[in-house]
Amino acid sequence: MSPPGPELTPLIRRHTGDVVEIKPSELGAMSDLTALVECEKGPFFVKAVRNRPGGRRDSLVREGLINPHVHPLSPAVLWQAEDDDWMALGFEVVEGRPADFGPSSADLPAIVDSLNQLADLPLPEIAHGWTETRWDRYADPQDVERFRGDALLHADINICNLMIGDALWVVDWAWPTRGAAFIEPALFALHLIAEGHTADSAESWASGCTAWVDAAPPAIDAFALANQRMWDDLSGRSPNRRWMKTMAVAARKWTAYRGLG
Repeated sequence: MSPPGPELTPLIRRHTGDVVEIKPSELGAMSDLTALVECEKGPFFVKAVRNRPGGRRDSLVREGLINPHVHPLSPAVLWQAEDDDWMALGFEVVEGRPADFGPSSADLPAIVDSLNQLADLPLPEIAHGWTETRWDRYADPQDVERFRGDALLHADINICNLMIGDALWVVDWAWPTRGAAFIEPALFALHLIAEGHTADSAESWASGCTAWVDAAPPAIDAFALANQRMWDDLSGRSPNRRWMKTMAVAARKWTAYRGLG
């Protein structure tokens, strides 16, 4: 089925006025459409999904619910619209580029600062039931509880979800959860390795995050090992997705550095 375009305009017109152009974006894999909508009352950055029960709709609902609690680290949701066919969120438009995670990047101090700001966000009541479970199936049973906690997690920290402009924006809150605070800097460390850092360098940058410093080393070990298993599994099932292989290699470098089997 083709992505939405002009057929979406009747749903959003009350918020946009006359729509001049819908410019699709490659961002936001959890949505059927992500686009810059040039319009009478905008522009707006719009995410839209087909209005069916299940993952994509549930993800967009959750992103709309969490947005007031993560602004201004995230661009604000300015309006929501829904009919029998579609659900859409309209965001303020922010200018920026993907963050650079490379070894010589000047972005890294700002990323560490943003991760500390994320860690300071209170867990809103709406998120109390959103337990983080993504890594449970890849962890040893006795380690699953190490991933639990009362931190509000973005849980998808990567170069595409951190935008550098006149501020650092944490975008695409597609599946926020409640879990252990160290998960955010641990994901940062893994993606640093994938972008060319040594594991020692990656953990050095992660150590600028209070949540990392406060974490028990066995919890980080368990998370690193769960990620190795997860990325080995995912890359094995999708051998043509080179980025998954890159993540699998990075995860193995990390577990080797930590002396894990």
